[in-house]
Amino acid sequence: MKKLLLVFMGAAMLSGCDILSKLPQATGLGGITEAEAGQGIKEALSQGLAGAVLKLNKEDGFFKDALYKILLPPDAKKVENTLRSLGFNSMVDKAILQINRGAEDAAGYAKPIFVNAIKNMTLQDAIGLVKNGDTSATHFFREKTTAQLTAAFLPVIKSSLDKVDATKYYGDVITKYNNFPLTVKKVNPDLAGFVTDKATTALFDLVAIEEKNIRTNIAARTTDILKKVFGQKWN
Repeated sequence: MKKLLLVFMGAAMLSGCDILSKLPQATGLGGITEAEAGQGIKEALSQGLAGAVLKLNKEDGFFKDALYKILLPPDAKKVENTLRSLGFNSMVDKAILQINRGAEDAAGYAKPIFVNAIKNMTLQDAIGLVKNGDTSATHFFREKTTAQLTAAFLPVIKSSLDKVDATKYYGDVITKYNNFPLTVKKVNPDLAGFVTDKATTALFDLVAIEEKNIRTNIAARTTDILKKVFGQKWN
């Protein structure tokens, strides 16, 4: 999986480099051309993307990560507490496990959406993001792709949840709670939407971490263009 992803990302970057090489080469950026600045920010995002997908798109990528593990939706917290108090711990734990398995399975489908967004980033956008610093590239990327990513990710998440029986296990939990004689307010949260939001947030968080690392850590600049662009002092 890792080898395939690296080959995929390399092909995408070569395509991006071909396009950038045909653009006007302007100077005035402290010795860095506009094309180099654009290529640098795209490589930074690609590296962050590769790291994020590889980290999450594997067994326990979500489930055993203390920060990104997906728990039951807040609306279902009362359900969880009630069921656990009645001895249904195993049922609740199974639902949480399968929810995370669904997110882990679906994370891999983010690759083409992210790669396409990077390829479509304009040269001027990229230059501005190189100068802005911190996690500005990830923030820009999030604003430009979240709606598209969610629209494309939601059916994949739902399919993934169904495939690993997460919907069934979660449905069992909700049904069990709703069928209690004393349950007045029935619960029917949107599980697929909730998991999609959590999964996309985790991906963007990891891309941001890698972007900041590249900007501040010389050792993280693994290519010549990253060393050249992010080693530059910007005004």
